[in-house]
Amino acid sequence: MTIKIIFYRTLTILSLLLITVFLAVWFSTFHPPATQQENVFCSANAPTLMPQQTIKLYNQNVQFMAGKNYVFFYDLPNNTGPDERPSASDISQTLHGLATLIKQQDPDIILLQEVDDGSKRTDYADQLAELLALLPDDYACHASSFYWQNAYLPHPRIMGAVGMKLSIISKYKITSATRTQLSLIPQDPISQLFNLKRALLDVRLPIKGSGEIAILNTHLSAFSKGTNALEKQVSQIDKHLASLNKTNTPWVLGGDFNLLPPSGYTLLAQKQRVTYQPLSAIELLYKNHAAIPSHQTLESENRQHWFTYFPNDPQVQHPDRTIDYYFYSAKLSLTNAFVASKQSQALSDHMPIIASFTLP
Repeated sequence: MTIKIIFYRTLTILSLLLITVFLAVWFSTFHPPATQQENVFCSANAPTLMPQQTIKLYNQNVQFMAGKNYVFFYDLPNNTGPDERPSASDISQTLHGLATLIKQQDPDIILLQEVDDGSKRTDYADQLAELLALLPDDYACHASSFYWQNAYLPHPRIMGAVGMKLSIISKYKITSATRTQLSLIPQDPISQLFNLKRALLDVRLPIKGSGEIAILNTHLSAFSKGTNALEKQVSQIDKHLASLNKTNTPWVLGGDFNLLPPSGYTLLAQKQRVTYQPLSAIELLYKNHAAIPSHQTLESENRQHWFTYFPNDPQVQHPDRTIDYYFYSAKLSLTNAFVASKQSQALSDHMPIIASFTLP
């Protein structure tokens, strides 16, 4: 056998091996289209919203039901946090605590971020299904969008499957759910294959004899400082909201934006500013839409009542910033809003914002 034949056979084997590895990685990672319709699960007898009805919303990043007993590896610089996953008992306790708080608040619509489904760190459970089993049957409808889903993530602190989604639960009929892919953090192609695919979930609830309302849920990029990912994601969302305004569709957007309010950077402790930009990309949404909390509130002496984030950092002893918000249509009337801080600090690193709106 000549050297030339050996060379070509070796090259062929290496090429086939590389193709096999690429295909294995590709098919084990998540590649959502720009937009896609999501499944809606709704009981046949779910009621329909009525004109001028007041609806109560609950918005929270539930941190995969881990509770507040951990400092996860990504919670400290350079992935130096000691913890990789919560215990099964803490997950169960958090799920029951969350269900209790939701039942106490009795919202009509629930927006959740960081709901695990199929993740190794949470024993491959569908956490939405587990939560629904603990809630009253009148939470008759729900829809979800994955934004992190890999069959195997070869990160040294994970080494297993990941699955995480946005979820919206409603007492009232949902007719459709649409996922819009948001801009990705610019990085090398391999890392991007495995990284989160941030999204906007838009569900529609009919209003009897009066069109529909759009309820939107999102969770924007963390660890993106030094890139324009958040600016692009906010711009995409702003355009989506503008399109709803053009069609006279009332809407509410809630979520974890991973962004300080417009004046929040200088008010945050110096050591805690490291992941944020001095100028917050969220200014665009504050400029164009009504917000909860309002800009005026966040510059007042009472701004601490609107803190929604309690970092899993031993140096931080209490909630110290706002990064979760609502934005809402001018067609809606805000009747009440607050952060349920004291009741929720053991459940997550995020506290829920609860708001009530009157429909047109």
